[in-house]
Amino acid sequence: MTAAPFDDDKLHEECGVFGIYGHPEASALTALGLHALQHRGQEACGIVTWDGEDFFAHRALGLVDSTFSDPGVIEKLKGHIAIGHNRYSTTGGSFLRNVQPFYGDLSFGGFAVCHNGNLTNAQSLRESLVGNGSLFHSTSDTEVILHLMALSKKTSILEKLTETLNHIQGAFSLVASVGGMLVGVRDPLGIRPLVLGKLGSATVLASETCAFDIIGAEYVRDIKPGEMVLVDEKGIRSIQPFTKSGDRFCIFEYIYFARPDSHLAGKSVYEMRKKIGSELAREAPCPTADVVVPVPDSGVPSAIGYAQASGIPFELGIIRNHYIGRTFIEPTDQIRHLGVKLKHNANKAYLKDKIVVLVDDSIVRGTTSRKIVEMVRAAGAKEVHMRISSPPTTHSCFYGIDTPEQDQLMAHKFSTQEIAQKIGVDSLSYISVDGLYRAVGETSRNAPTPQYCDACFTGEYPVELFDKVNHCGNGRKVTALQERQTKAQS
Repeated sequence: MTAAPFDDDKLHEECGVFGIYGHPEASALTALGLHALQHRGQEACGIVTWDGEDFFAHRALGLVDSTFSDPGVIEKLKGHIAIGHNRYSTTGGSFLRNVQPFYGDLSFGGFAVCHNGNLTNAQSLRESLVGNGSLFHSTSDTEVILHLMALSKKTSILEKLTETLNHIQGAFSLVASVGGMLVGVRDPLGIRPLVLGKLGSATVLASETCAFDIIGAEYVRDIKPGEMVLVDEKGIRSIQPFTKSGDRFCIFEYIYFARPDSHLAGKSVYEMRKKIGSELAREAPCPTADVVVPVPDSGVPSAIGYAQASGIPFELGIIRNHYIGRTFIEPTDQIRHLGVKLKHNANKAYLKDKIVVLVDDSIVRGTTSRKIVEMVRAAGAKEVHMRISSPPTTHSCFYGIDTPEQDQLMAHKFSTQEIAQKIGVDSLSYISVDGLYRAVGETSRNAPTPQYCDACFTGEYPVELFDKVNHCGNGRKVTALQERQTKAQS
C-alpha cells in the first residue's frame, strides 16, 4: 500500500500523544483518543500499558483503526495506566523501531515515554550518550530521553525526571508511565500543546481536547508551559522543573494543525480560524468577487469568516474525496499527472462565469495551489483570486512540524506577485503577521512581545537551534531572534 502522493504540499504535524490514569479500560480509551488525534500523525501508532506489575505494548506502522481494531490486541494491553502515540516522522525514518511509545527496563523499574515535538539538541546528546556506551535502537530523538533517565545518578524518579528534562532543549509535550505514575510535561515555552481532563475518577492527558470528546472526558485545563504533572493514587501534583520562560505557543495550531473542534489555550480552534478569515477579508478585500470558495478541508473555517466579513456568498465550489488517504494504485507518472483530481473535484455550477476568491490556509511548495487554480479555471471561472489565512511561510520549522528545506519554500524564493504568476491567479494576498495576531486576540505581534511561536513566518526561533548551529555551522536561522533580543536589551 502506497502513501498518497498528493499530500506533500502541506505542513504536517509530527505527533499526537494521549495518556490515562486510573481506568480499567485504559487501553481501549487510549485507542479511541489516538483515533481522534489521527490528523496529527498517520505513519504509525502505539500503546504501552501498566497493570501494577507489568508493562504491555503494541506498536505498528499504519493508522489507528487498522492497528487496534482487533479486540484481541486491546485485551492483551492490560492495566489502568496507558500512554499512546501517533507518529508523523520529522526525526528518524518510517521504521517499526522508531514507533513510540518507547519502553525500557531501567535500574529503578520500567519507563515508557512518548512525545510530540522536536528536540533541538538531540543529535548532540545522542553523540555524547553513545560516547559513554549507550546503545540506541532507533533514530528518533525521543529515545534520548530514555537513555538520560537510565544514566541519571539521582535517587528518586522525580529527581531523575527533572534532571533529564533540564538536559533537553526544543519543543515537546510528553507523556510517560513510570513508578506507578502517569506523567505529563510541556516545554518551557509551551510551543506544543498538552491538555488535562477527567473521566470520572480517571485522569487524562492529550494533545488536543477532541481526544476528550470521543471518550466523554471533561476538559479541566491546559498544562502550563514548563509544567510537569504527576498523577498517581494520591491525585495530581504540579511541579515546575524549568526556569520560567514565558509562552510561545505554536500559532500554526490555530491556522491548520489542530482539529477545528478542539479548544487550545482556552480558545476554540474553529472560532480562531473564522476570525482569521474575517481579518483577511479586511486586509485583502476582493469587492468584485461573486463567490468565496474554500480549498477543502482546511480552508473552510477561514473561508466562512472571509465570506461573512465581506458579504460575498460562500459556496463549496470544490468537493474533496475523503478516501484518498491511501492510493489503490501505484502513483506512476501518468497517475501523478492527474494530480489534484484524485483528491479534489470542481463543483462547476458554482464556478462557471464567476469571479472566485479561493481561501486556503497556506502555500508551501505551490504545486497543489497551481493545480487547484487550473481546475477552477477549467470549470469556467472568469477570474481567480487567492487569499491565504497565514503569512508567507518563509522559514523551516525545527520544533516538530514537517516542513521542506527553506530553499523549497515558495515564499522564501519568490515575492507574492511572483507566486501569483506561478500559480496562475489574478491576485494573491496573505494575512499579515500583525493581522494574524489580531485575529487570535492580541493587539499586535509586538504588544509587548510575541505571544506565539511564529518562526515559520518571521525566522525568529524562540529556542536555540543547537544542533543546527553546532553541527551545520549555520547560525543565520537565529539571527532575527538575536537582533530582536539585542534591541530589547538596548
